[in-house]
Amino acid sequence: MSKRIQTKYKIDRRMGQNIWGRPKSPINRREYGPGQHGQRRKGKLSDYGNQLRAKQKLKGYYANITERQFLRYYQEAIRMKGDSGENLIGLLERRLDAVVYRAKFVPTPFAARQFVNHGHIRVNGRRVNIASYLVRPGDVVEVKDSSRQLELVVVASQSTERDVPDYIEVDHGKMRAQYTRVPALADVPYPVQMEPNLVIEFYSR
Repeated sequence: MSKRIQTKYKIDRRMGQNIWGRPKSPINRREYGPGQHGQRRKGKLSDYGNQLRAKQKLKGYYANITERQFLRYYQEAIRMKGDSGENLIGLLERRLDAVVYRAKFVPTPFAARQFVNHGHIRVNGRRVNIASYLVRPGDVVEVKDSSRQLELVVVASQSTERDVPDYIEVDHGKMRAQYTRVPALADVPYPVQMEPNLVIEFYSR
């Protein structure tokens, strides 16, 4: 649902994991990397390789955001008080497209980015079309009236594929969600293990 839709599942295959936990992921059928030599790429990774893999996996999960944008999140995370890895997760989960995805208004992070960019979302009653907009605790995120009956929205809200995390309160009848708090790593329902500490180490080299 974004400019990267044609390659999103290559991220799964490159990582060797179903990072969004989706039943359509090709990794469910082929547990090896893409390309002619994918089945032979099974060597032990170095420390740098593990850090790079952790960074690629986390960055890819959020609709494969750009390297420049991801670096800015790292820089902000290390400026904040507390654990930098936890801070990084908190910043990523405050993205408007992440909140829209967590609230089950759309089926994927890629769809969430496009949905926000196309102007279907309001924050505190105001239209916001910037996917990287950072939501604050207490903010109300809602689907605009004319978009609430879109098939994409209805199907996603009724899906049993995943649950809404407890740091977001959702009323699917009104297609409205309130962001109650910034989550810790343990609160975020990642289908696979994320290692933000390795991401911090990668950029700290």
